[in-house]
Amino acid sequence: MSVNRRFFLRSGAIAVAGLGLAGGNLPSFLGRTVLAQNVIGASNGRRKTLIAIFMRGAVDGLNMVVPHGERAYYDLRPTLAIPQARNIITNQAESVVDLDGFFGLHPSLRMLKPLWDEKRLGIIHAVGSPDATRSHFDAQDYMESATPGVKSTQDGWLNRMLQTQPAETKQSPFRAVSMTQNMPRTLQGRAPALAISNLNDFTIRAGNSSTNVQGGFESIYEQASGDALSGTGRETFEAVNYLKRVNPAQYKAENGAQYPRGRFGDSLLQIAQLIKAGVGLEVAFTDIGGWDTHVNQGAARGQLALRLAELGAGLNALVTDLGAARMNDVVVLTMSEFGRTARENGTRGTDHGHANAMFVIGGTTHGGKVHGQWPGLKSEQLYEGRDLALTTDFRDVFGEVAQKHLGNRNLPAIFPGYAASASKFRGVIG
Repeated sequence: MSVNRRFFLRSGAIAVAGLGLAGGNLPSFLGRTVLAQNVIGASNGRRKTLIAIFMRGAVDGLNMVVPHGERAYYDLRPTLAIPQARNIITNQAESVVDLDGFFGLHPSLRMLKPLWDEKRLGIIHAVGSPDATRSHFDAQDYMESATPGVKSTQDGWLNRMLQTQPAETKQSPFRAVSMTQNMPRTLQGRAPALAISNLNDFTIRAGNSSTNVQGGFESIYEQASGDALSGTGRETFEAVNYLKRVNPAQYKAENGAQYPRGRFGDSLLQIAQLIKAGVGLEVAFTDIGGWDTHVNQGAARGQLALRLAELGAGLNALVTDLGAARMNDVVVLTMSEFGRTARENGTRGTDHGHANAMFVIGGTTHGGKVHGQWPGLKSEQLYEGRDLALTTDFRDVFGEVAQKHLGNRNLPAIFPGYAASASKFRGVIG
């Protein structure tokens, strides 16, 4: 069996349960990971982790982060607008969660308000891709490659970021993990990465031949010839086998955290497990779909509200589970391919738009603030007369996270063809 250093583990869920790393027969990468901590991330010597969450389908950023201080918002959305709390007729549980007198959260995201108050949640509004496409496929590709308008890019921006990190950080086979069935576009490239979902029932795709090897972990390992699994490949198998032996069923979320049921909640729980296990996780990725709300989107209730409730519950559980100390070394970044039309359509939904909103959560986040320039929602201020206009290029947010959180200053390599620089950062990361 020909096996190279990049493995694609599909169909399932890997969970790290026991967190004790002491004991015999540990994989060799764990020892090196511990030794590498002093050269990772910021000056405190602890490894920094980015958790990237892609909201596939184009979330309605105007109802996620509501500009309730602007009259035009209510004029554009007679049935979809989230009412202000000061409206005494309104059920307070269904009104906007005020943040700063102008912006507020959708009521389904009320559980995130404490993070805002603690200045651990920052928001960037009117952010997105300068490319005008309204194709989900193209827009997602452009955001994951971070080369808007260019379809020929071979690798994703997170993979390029990993490629350009200092050599000392490249210690663990679990350095980059996607909790998805398939490897996302953003992690494809020369740097090794894993897409993992279930260790008890999985397929490994090996090398360019895409040969699938069915069966349990031990049978796969035994099928390999003596030299087929060497170096990084062998260490990856050893690491996965180590995590399997720990018994995932033993894991319990801490601090009273309750993850939402379903794939999204499970993926966040598993990311928390990997962080706690200290296996050298630097970049984690997952996604959540269901945001393409053309028909009967709903306002405070309805399909958008249900999706936002799952998102908010998952984010809240992740932060609670990790605890304040660990979250000082973690940044959670949400993104979506584009926003939705400012004006509701004839079927009480919204169509494909332009600029959107992003969440940034972490101990070093400059939270309690909506960052970026607000373009306004008057007809003459809208992009092409229909969408929230773009004032922040998403690459400037990605670049700020890469440089200020993960310590990678090689922005020209991460964002080819774009003049990324600290002068364009929005100040959302400390």
